[in-house]
Amino acid sequence: MKAISSMATRHVLAELMDAAVGAKLPRVEVESVGGVDAARRVREGEQFDLVFLADDALGVLARDGFVDPETLTPLVVSNVAAAVWAAGTEPAAGPTGPAFADASAMRETMRGAGRIGYSTGPSGAALVGMIEEWGLADELGDRLVQAPPGVPVAQLVARGEVDLGFQQLSELAGQPGVRILGTLPPDCAIATVFGGAVAATATDPTAARAVLDFLASPGVDRIVSHHSFEVPTGARREPNSRQ
Repeated sequence: MKAISSMATRHVLAELMDAAVGAKLPRVEVESVGGVDAARRVREGEQFDLVFLADDALGVLARDGFVDPETLTPLVVSNVAAAVWAAGTEPAAGPTGPAFADASAMRETMRGAGRIGYSTGPSGAALVGMIEEWGLADELGDRLVQAPPGVPVAQLVARGEVDLGFQQLSELAGQPGVRILGTLPPDCAIATVFGGAVAATATDPTAARAVLDFLASPGVDRIVSHHSFEVPTGARREPNSRQ
C-alpha cells in the first residue's frame, strides 16, 4: 500500500507503520514531501491508499472528493516551538516549558531578533497571521525568512541562516545544531492537528481503513509522545470500533 504525507509527520509515521505491520496489518510505504506538494499530487490523481496532512488540508481534499470524508481521522497534535543556534552536534532535547513568559515577551524577543525563520506549512501561516495581528509585519519586514518547501526550519537555524526559528516541536526535537527554547506560551500557542484519510484512489479501502484505525488507537500513544507530538483529545479508539 502507498501513502503520502507532509514532512512534519514523516518520523512518527515511519514508526507507526512498523507497529502496524507488527499488528499483522498491511505494510504501507509512506512518501513524505512538502504539504502543498502532497495535496497537489493527490489532486492530480496519483494513486495513494492513505493521505496524511494537516486537518484543514485534509478537509479541503475531502470536500472536493479526493479522500473519503467518512475516514477523516485526527492522529497527532503538534505544538509550535522556538529555537536558536547551538554549538556542537548533540540532538536538541525537548523543552520543559514555554519559550517566553507570555505573548508580550514573545513580541519583544521577535522585535530584537535578527532573522526569524518560519515554515511553509500551517504553523508558518499561523505565525505570520499572528505577526500581522500584532502589527509587526512591516517592522519585521525582510527579517522574516520562510524556509523552502520540504526544508526544516531547524536546518536554517543550525546553518546560521536565521537567528530565531519557529516550527513544530516535532520537527525541532532531535535536530543537531539547535537549542529549543520551548513551546509558545498559552496566550499565543499555535497547535496543528495532523490526521489521515483513505484516498479516493485506494486499491483496498477496507484494508487502508484498518491501518488508519490502528494509527488512532490508544496502543500507539507511546510512539506519538516519543516523537514530541500530543494525542488529540477524545480521538483515540480501539481498532475496528468505528460506528
